[in-house]
Amino acid sequence: MSAVAPVILDAMGGDHGPAETVAGAVRARRAHHVPVVLVGDEPRLTGELRAHGATGEIAVVHADDAVPMAERGAVAATLETSSLAVGCRLVATGEGGSFVSAGSTGAVVSCAARGIGRSGGVLRPALAVALPSLRGGASVLVDAGATADPSPAMMAQFALLGAGYARAVLGRPDPLVGLLSIGSEPGKGNRLARRAAELLTGLPVRFHGNIEGHDVLTGAVDVIVTDGFTGNVVLKNVEGCVRTALTMVVEAGLASPERLAELASRYAPETHGGAALLGLRGTVVVAHGSSPAATIARACVMAHALAEHGPATGIETGIGTGTGVETGVAVAVAAAEPVT
Repeated sequence: MSAVAPVILDAMGGDHGPAETVAGAVRARRAHHVPVVLVGDEPRLTGELRAHGATGEIAVVHADDAVPMAERGAVAATLETSSLAVGCRLVATGEGGSFVSAGSTGAVVSCAARGIGRSGGVLRPALAVALPSLRGGASVLVDAGATADPSPAMMAQFALLGAGYARAVLGRPDPLVGLLSIGSEPGKGNRLARRAAELLTGLPVRFHGNIEGHDVLTGAVDVIVTDGFTGNVVLKNVEGCVRTALTMVVEAGLASPERLAELASRYAPETHGGAALLGLRGTVVVAHGSSPAATIARACVMAHALAEHGPATGIETGIGTGTGVETGVAVAVAAAEPVT
């Protein structure tokens, strides 16, 4: 078994609560040999573990409170006794190697930024999702929902974080970065997109320029940069369109069920587990709020792998080298309006 510290799982997060998170933890432990520590209401979690015959197999750390799914922001970070806050502290102190939650994205981002801390020079964390492309492999979509209203400097930094993720996880030594906009021509887009494009031309990334919505799944670029609001809409639109298209193909009888199942699995949340929260001093994976046990298990597998081989090391290695995050931040911030 890997020597990497265990995955800390927020057992109280998600729409389905401890029943699914505990079942996912048990699956991750038994099927994938991933060490997991549950955080939450200890009596309740112990009861769930007993139902799976897993008492004593998975450790539990008690937390008095749970952050409601409706809580979206910084208020959650002030609740020091929540499962989110306790879990993040375990990672910050080295007792956990990574953190997984299916709780409110805004709450997870706020708690992780406060409890684990941002990497040096990082303005805001960003969620990265690997989307399968027609050319094979995947493209990184960043930000997929962590920062809905970023500044142009933050957007420029998302490109640096996404490029680091592409290098570390997808094995792209010199990833091509595109900015999502309403037209591929230079100068297209709203003020945020236009200003971000100006900043990206001065950063140490291979900037392709603008791409459009129909380019998202084509593999035209390795990293797709956008704000968190647009990125989250794009992500959910992709998931919905894939489901709709495959349903129509099934009803028309145009492909075998086996082939359709294989295609569907490439976009299913349980295949990927969740989104990596980049720009922190530790590894954090945010799973879908509606995640069933299978998705929770995959999120734990993903977090464990990232902590061992993934983006935290790959991105932070570039800091201070003249080609990494700090250099890019210096350029972006110097050229942009002050960030509050």
